[in-house]
Amino acid sequence: MTTLFDSIKVGAIDAPNRMFMAPLTRCRSTMPHVPTPIMGEYYSQRASAGLIISEATGISQQGLGTPFAPGIWNDEQTEAWKPIVEQVHEAGGKIMCQLWHMGRLVHSDFMNGDQPVSASNIQAPGQIRTYQGKKEYEVPRPLAVSEIPSLLDDYTNAAENAKKAGFDGVQLHSANGYLIDQFIRSGTNVREDEYGGSIENRIRLLGEVTQRLVDVWGNDYVAVRLSPNGDSQGADDATPVETFTAAAKLLDDIGIAFLELREPPNFGTYGSTEVPPVSPDIRPLIKTPLVLNSDYDIDRAKEALAAGHCDAISFGRPFITNPDLPARLASGAELNGVAEDKSAWDFTPTWYSQGPEGYIDYPAMNEQEKATA
Repeated sequence: MTTLFDSIKVGAIDAPNRMFMAPLTRCRSTMPHVPTPIMGEYYSQRASAGLIISEATGISQQGLGTPFAPGIWNDEQTEAWKPIVEQVHEAGGKIMCQLWHMGRLVHSDFMNGDQPVSASNIQAPGQIRTYQGKKEYEVPRPLAVSEIPSLLDDYTNAAENAKKAGFDGVQLHSANGYLIDQFIRSGTNVREDEYGGSIENRIRLLGEVTQRLVDVWGNDYVAVRLSPNGDSQGADDATPVETFTAAAKLLDDIGIAFLELREPPNFGTYGSTEVPPVSPDIRPLIKTPLVLNSDYDIDRAKEALAAGHCDAISFGRPFITNPDLPARLASGAELNGVAEDKSAWDFTPTWYSQGPEGYIDYPAMNEQEKATA
């Protein structure tokens, strides 16, 4: 029976366990999106994860609209990532860089007044946090077909920079209502050209970007993240099973190291919409390892692996408060920040602040034992 503590090979990466660290935006970079030294301590503290997937990292200024989030499109950002990655490696860990374009979820404040881009001119609901405070999302302009080659070049450049920085691979962020997801889903893509309409057309950009990353890194060093369930930041799809099984099959045909799905284990509800699982439909169609993510506790994770629903689990919030999560799970030790009603996970004021509090000050087990003694 497969367990969380079994090793696994995902592409060229030998992971010592099946507890991956999910990408977690933490906002500890500078205003120009340059990584900072404190990030090296944060990631190296969590190096016992089977594999770390970095926080979402912008491929261009056009694609990054989160204050203090890191980028990897220029030399200064790339150089700043190098010591962070090195610290992870020195601690015995492995880390992939997640590449990110937010599409319509970028505000023009981040782009000197330029309009955000998306698959179509459909405005996202809600507000975005900018350096000037919260503002309404804006109506994006559809990305022109003539602009697609430049977008692909941005992904290529970011992938090359991630290699220069020493990362162990890259993951394409195609989930959570961001640019690639905006092209994939019928609710945000009403185009009538070769990138819209049919499922084959709507997943075209996903395939083209993935191929660019493979061209730089090779198949065994590229992963992709999808979120096939329900509304995500205003992005939804009319036929999620058909859409996302086609997307998964396309990725498997290209050849990737693993596919990660953000899919809650209880398949409850987002708002008033029932959210059925799509991973059971995807699982038999792909040869690549499948990683599941979102609100997994230890029992649900064990059950998913034992039942063969996936090959690994990526944990997010548990890794925020438990830098030594694999050791805690192995020993049965109490976890920091866990409550039945999830209220203890509400560390929002420090999740996205810029200091060490709520970032690098969560104790490992041995530190807690010393403090208690």
